[in-house]
Amino acid sequence: MDSPVRSLLASGVTLTDAALERLLPSPETLPHSIHRAMRHSVFAGGKRLRPILCMEAARMVAGDGELPAGVVDLGAALEMLHTYSLIHDDLPALDNDDLRRGHPTCHIAFGEAIAILAGDALQTLAFQTISQLSAPAATVVAILREVSTAVGTGVGRFGDIDTGIAPGMIGGQVVDIESEGVAPTADLVETIHRAKTGALITTAIVSGAWYGSSQRALPEGALARIRTFGQKAGLAFQIVDDVLDMTQSSEELGKTAGKDTASVKATWPAVFGIERSRADADQLIADAFAALEPFGPAADSLKSLAQYLVDRTH
Repeated sequence: MDSPVRSLLASGVTLTDAALERLLPSPETLPHSIHRAMRHSVFAGGKRLRPILCMEAARMVAGDGELPAGVVDLGAALEMLHTYSLIHDDLPALDNDDLRRGHPTCHIAFGEAIAILAGDALQTLAFQTISQLSAPAATVVAILREVSTAVGTGVGRFGDIDTGIAPGMIGGQVVDIESEGVAPTADLVETIHRAKTGALITTAIVSGAWYGSSQRALPEGALARIRTFGQKAGLAFQIVDDVLDMTQSSEELGKTAGKDTASVKATWPAVFGIERSRADADQLIADAFAALEPFGPAADSLKSLAQYLVDRTH
């Protein structure tokens, strides 16, 4: 990993963790069990990729090289949503996993009931945090609309406006569950990946752009380009995750390896093989880079993060 990317990631983790520490209830706040469970999963050592992508998109759009004030809280809210999804994904009724980020999953540490409620509480706190962002009301509403659509069950329209948003994260989870044991097809795998994983990555980038645009208006067509970047990078991320699940150990991944194969999950390598999967991820990143060409050097940080998504080993 290049030193600038390593520095960018380390700085993003520090900023996000400080915001999460400030926004989450302390472990001494009653009721203790729920707040300790929330913190157990939030502070289990995640890479904070979604908050970092959000912050760098805001920086790119703002155009002055500085991180817009208050965007760190938006990133923290997105990390809460991501962590809520992981807590629920690990539950016995879903993926039934006992290891996440190298630590016992929330339901193993605190019991299934508290884990469910910890996920619920993180989702609620995330939207509360977004509602209190230091941004114009119209920007906050746009971000709430963007994020809630991406997290939901597949609604890709706001009223009569077609947003181009893929089916939401929860919708993707449902399709994933219902397709277990079914022979995977290319269309099925792409639908699941764009929704279950890609939707939140895309909305992290697009919501960051919305936040940055409160300081400098986006030119026509810019948001569509940013969304294309997010969709391409998000799909590449999940393809690489599929490959790593088949090629790395549990210790290297920080979660149980081989679960997708054992559960007959719809994955990219199951359809295309590992070599083609890696090539597809590389092509998606190249396409993502092309979408950001009009932003010039201001997009370099986002591009370097996208490259990291396919180069990572865990």
